[in-house]
Amino acid sequence: MSDTPGKLRLGALVALVVGSMIGGGIFSLPQNMAASADVGAILIGWAITAVGMLSLAFVFQTLANRKPDLDGGVYAYAKAGFGDYMGFSSAWGYWISAWLGNVGYFVLLFSTLGYFFPIFGEGNTPAAIIGASILLWAVHFLVLRGIKEAAFINLVTTVAKIVPLVLFILIAIFAFKLDIFTSDIWGLKNPDLGSVMDQVRNMMLVTVWVFIGIEGASIFSSRAEKRSDVGRATVIGFITVLLLLVLVNVLSLGIMTQPELAKLQNPSMAAVLEHVVGHWGAVLISVGLIISLLGALLSWVLLCAEIMFSAAKDHTMPAFLKKENANHVPVNALWLTNAMVQLFLIITLFSASTYLSLIYLATSMILVPYLWSAAYGFLLAVRSETYENALAERKKDLIIGGVALIYAIWLIYAGGLKYLLLSALLYAPGAILFAKAKRESGQPVFTNIEKVIFAAVVIGALVAAYGLYDGFLTL
Repeated sequence: MSDTPGKLRLGALVALVVGSMIGGGIFSLPQNMAASADVGAILIGWAITAVGMLSLAFVFQTLANRKPDLDGGVYAYAKAGFGDYMGFSSAWGYWISAWLGNVGYFVLLFSTLGYFFPIFGEGNTPAAIIGASILLWAVHFLVLRGIKEAAFINLVTTVAKIVPLVLFILIAIFAFKLDIFTSDIWGLKNPDLGSVMDQVRNMMLVTVWVFIGIEGASIFSSRAEKRSDVGRATVIGFITVLLLLVLVNVLSLGIMTQPELAKLQNPSMAAVLEHVVGHWGAVLISVGLIISLLGALLSWVLLCAEIMFSAAKDHTMPAFLKKENANHVPVNALWLTNAMVQLFLIITLFSASTYLSLIYLATSMILVPYLWSAAYGFLLAVRSETYENALAERKKDLIIGGVALIYAIWLIYAGGLKYLLLSALLYAPGAILFAKAKRESGQPVFTNIEKVIFAAVVIGALVAAYGLYDGFLTL
């Protein structure tokens, strides 16, 4: 049985989970975390994240098993549980999060090149934006020709990610100094950080960013050799990535102090290793990251187009997004995606958006799809739907679904009002595409409850627009 052709074994599924979660985030983790929290709050934050994200991983696994007919990723769960507008909003939010993440990747890539060529600065100088734009359209036309991410590219990028990380961890273990680590555990010497609770809240969006992709194995569940391997792969992949992230983050705090780490340019891992071993350390991390980001960019550009294409196929998005070229590439979805990436690259030039502010925004956009998935998993257990002869499983899934739902709500709270309002500003225009899709199907646009939800989104968007104009909100 173990040699079923075309089916994915446990090892391949684990690689998919690890590969989709480790992009560029981990390479910037030391600075990203130190920017908003010190040692104590960081450890508490990781503990909350471990429990919350693991419960979310279990929810994706449960839904993959109990609702095998719902393929189409996270938005299908929102649509099945809470209606068409919620399904559309999840697809729209996931899509925006994915291409905003790509803008963040471009900024990080040129910030890394800035280490070798100072003209690129922190990835948001005019030269960096021109370079990023040329690369964006090169990738675009490569994808249009139907060049999918080859297994070789995937192998190279995976090795490029893992080797520098393992080397960094081994060197950092020997360089770790307990007196630096314990010098200001609760961040009391730095009043700008705020209370421990504030620090935990402020670091949460970074922890979510580095775990985006946790739904990877459940998306490929139909291709698994054994259905039970999907859950195991999700858990093994999650624990592997969690270990790597926590080790990189915690060991850095024993090499440089929180204020020193907070001031570093990204990718901050390069600067931490340079601090220990000298110049070659920074070069090693930077080269590894550049290869890793190029691979990630190619696969995420494909994924962005795929999300819109899948949603158009089941009438959640307008029909024009279904159009494919001769190479079976969803052309209109690809053009729309990369036009948005180009627009936001130009915006970063004028708003001085850093990598960190971009990933905060990308993460806040994915919170809604995650929330509805957790809520749908919880709802199935509450209603006993698909649990007719599995009482013990229902109790277990009720607890796991409840924890995942509380965590998803806590994340929206942790993101804060600023990112909630900015998210509303990005969610509101989506209604134009939603209305178009509904008209094509000959259905009324909103149900009564959806009208109320949409009105709330529009009010949030108007407040955000005024906030950006008035200056009390910034990108």
